[in-house]
Amino acid sequence: MSELMSVDDAVQRVLSRIRALPSEEIGLVDALGRVLAEDVIAEENIPPFANSSMDGYAVRSADLAGASWEHPVRLAVVDDIAAGRVSDRTIGAGETARIMTGAPLPPGADAVVQVELTDATWTRDDTASVMASVGILHSTSTGDNVREAGEDMRAGQVVLHAGTVLRPQDMGVLVSLGHTHVRVVRQPRVAIIATGDELVDMGQPLGPGQIRNSNSYVVAGLVEQLGGVPIRLPIAGDQLDAVRERFVEALTAQPDLIISTAGVSVGAHDLVRTVIEELGELSLWRVNLRPGKPLAYGHVRGVPFFGLPGNPVSTMVTFDLFVRPALLKQAGRPITVPVAKVIVNEEMEFDGRETYMRVTLREQDGALIAETTGTQSSGALLSMVVADGLLIVPAGVKHVAAGTELSVRLLRA
Repeated sequence: MSELMSVDDAVQRVLSRIRALPSEEIGLVDALGRVLAEDVIAEENIPPFANSSMDGYAVRSADLAGASWEHPVRLAVVDDIAAGRVSDRTIGAGETARIMTGAPLPPGADAVVQVELTDATWTRDDTASVMASVGILHSTSTGDNVREAGEDMRAGQVVLHAGTVLRPQDMGVLVSLGHTHVRVVRQPRVAIIATGDELVDMGQPLGPGQIRNSNSYVVAGLVEQLGGVPIRLPIAGDQLDAVRERFVEALTAQPDLIISTAGVSVGAHDLVRTVIEELGELSLWRVNLRPGKPLAYGHVRGVPFFGLPGNPVSTMVTFDLFVRPALLKQAGRPITVPVAKVIVNEEMEFDGRETYMRVTLREQDGALIAETTGTQSSGALLSMVVADGLLIVPAGVKHVAAGTELSVRLLRA
């Protein structure tokens, strides 16, 4: 085992050579889920003017001292202000203006009394329902039911920080501030190559000894989930020229990352390693890991490359451990790992490699209980469908007793 690299060392070695991608400016309508490349600073107050947060009456709070249901204060209604209309009528002593939610507060007024605290009767005919005077049934204080200018955002305030993954509410902030475009980190373009004579593409009939190429679609989905742009290439057969041709084709797509599946072990037909050493350099290829020991990392003419195992579970586990953090770093996203503490409910034996077991989780007496999904074959893709996480068994551990506390890398964060 001494020649094998630890998982942590492999991840750090990978990340040390990965760089964040440059930024680009895109239309705001296409920005959902993208990563901000720079801070967004408000250039104006939001809201830009003091406005009413209620349908009611704009008043001078000093006029309403002692107002109550038993002793209402009657005010003359001198204006009717709809949302979107700016009143030029100053509210004087003993006066008020009917006002709708969102309408600018008129000069002289410092508060709004909601219509429910008046004796007004409003109808669908706005003009007919404007009364000459209104009885106010409750006292009020300065600022009541008023949204002040800048209450939400103030000019000069940093409202969104670089690295933010834009959500619908973030886009709403940008629209409110008048942005039509935004500068974001460019999405990683990821070329995906599956190798093997045994593979046929989706929808094709199977011949003797053949299987369908699920790996390309799994990897493409994982890339897309992380904000990347997958570029699936045709299957490369087990011939050196065919594998070389696919990698040259991948380079013409100008990817930021290249991922291959299979062909990186020590088999007679594992040709990916040979091609990478021709076109670039291979940095590592044996990790103290189960499943997924035959893992390659390097560069193909300067483009980072991952050679993942061909078995589908090994492909997904190694993608999660190594490719995921690399893609997150390229995309300017935080490199986080969702992990939970769990209690193992069964005795298990291991070979001493750092192991990631597929488990389901259930809650019992305030603790999370981990149960294996059954077969741990690296070819059992359905086990990844039902798994809630990957139980992490540290390197060197060969026996785990029932009741042991371990960590789980969550797959359903």
